[in-house]
Amino acid sequence: MSTPKHEQTITLSILSSPTDANTGQTGASIFTEQSLSLEDYNGLFITPRINALNFRHRLSEPNYFSDWHVAGDATLIIIRSGTLRIGLRNGDYRDFSAGDMFIAKDRLQADEVFNPTLHGHTAAVIGEQQLTAVHIKLAED
Repeated sequence: MSTPKHEQTITLSILSSPTDANTGQTGASIFTEQSLSLEDYNGLFITPRINALNFRHRLSEPNYFSDWHVAGDATLIIIRSGTLRIGLRNGDYRDFSAGDMFIAKDRLQADEVFNPTLHGHTAAVIGEQQLTAVHIKLAED
């Protein structure tokens, strides 16, 4: 009997804010991908520890909408039910549904003021189902 081959990484969507190398100013939020390695513990494939500070349960009704904002603190969001749409300034968006997860960590530099025409993302519950999610605040790297 052969042992099934497993992926050696897990990939997460990351919502972040790039910083301009010349000006030090924060640009528009973008999605990137991050791969985390998986270690084999006798058939249990698991990532290294990721430090967290706290967690909260979230519930949002259908048609919930949050205008442009930044996450601030890095937060792992795990969708339990419903669909959450994250919109970007360039018109792109991603929908996250039950079982999906992503890290929201778009933020401003300490000396920056939020620019409502440049910074952040929107968040909307789409469809007729209520959104339930878990927000896990991650520790600083």
